[in-house]
Amino acid sequence: MSVVRKMKTQVIDSFKIHSQDTGSAQVQIALLTERINGLTDHFKSHKKDFHSRRGLLKLVGKRRKLLNYLKSKDVEKYQKVLDKLHLRK
Repeated sequence: MSVVRKMKTQVIDSFKIHSQDTGSAQVQIALLTERINGLTDHFKSHKKDFHSRRGLLKLVGKRRKLLNYLKSKDVEKYQKVLDKLHLRK
């Protein structure tokens, strides 16, 4: 099993609602956050990688939309996700 797949399964296991859950808003937000954090580390050593930076901005926008959706549906789950991912200090 690759490192990426292990990381992805760990994230899914920690945020899933039921045993078959892989696509709930919480899981998607957590996976996007992991990808965003990885790209942020990438930019520390590759400052001029503007093509990947555009992809990062798209990921941030997608995560923002999912967070807004979760906030409108269930504020309690929204707060749990923010606390667990250390977003919005």
